[in-house]
Amino acid sequence: MSTFNTSALVLFSGGQDSATCLAWALERYERVETIGFQYGQRHVIELSCREHFLKGIQQQFPQWAHKLGEDHMLDLSLLGQISNTALTADKAIEMQQNGLPNTFVPGRNLLFLTFAATIAYRRQLKMIVGGMCETDYSGYPDCRDDTLKALQVALSLGLDTRLVLETPLMWLDKAQTWNMAEKLGGQALVSLIEEETHTCYLGDRTHRYAWGYGCNTCPACDLRRTGHERYQLDRPQAGA
Repeated sequence: MSTFNTSALVLFSGGQDSATCLAWALERYERVETIGFQYGQRHVIELSCREHFLKGIQQQFPQWAHKLGEDHMLDLSLLGQISNTALTADKAIEMQQNGLPNTFVPGRNLLFLTFAATIAYRRQLKMIVGGMCETDYSGYPDCRDDTLKALQVALSLGLDTRLVLETPLMWLDKAQTWNMAEKLGGQALVSLIEEETHTCYLGDRTHRYAWGYGCNTCPACDLRRTGHERYQLDRPQAGA
């Protein structure tokens, strides 16, 4: 346990990665607040999912429920207005000439973390936890460890206070992320993530698979599905 601070602010979108990070923070810190963003995303259903997941934590995990603090929701719809991506507009998902998928929303994580830092500053929270990952990801430059380390320095200098950006999933693949969830909260947490989180870029909640809801065709669904399959294969078999 860090002696620097006992409270944290978690960027919680309602997806698998941020839900796992929330459990990680609840296990580690004494008080945990959450923050979400409405930015014109096609998969806006994730905002409803985050509410269901928070209720699930409160109902199923009494050891964590009392640690949950205030939930903050910010309207960043301007980001959707200035973006022309497959994540904020009804267009086909495809690769661009720069080698990035057109689901990349330029500046999204930079803005998210900057606004989160202002909330953390006001709430006197020194730890900001995000689900950014450089292992299983789509090449987004604002998910890179170097980007986040540089941003941590900039935010700490700009706010004249020490802030720490924690990324517990940075070097994990999706199978390891599922495994982390099991280690943190057992099968109950894995089941809650399967049922109450949303990762599909298209916002599909009509099709249910072993790994959760989604279209089963977009890049986000592909990562979640293949990670879940590897996680299941690697688990010790009952009676083995």
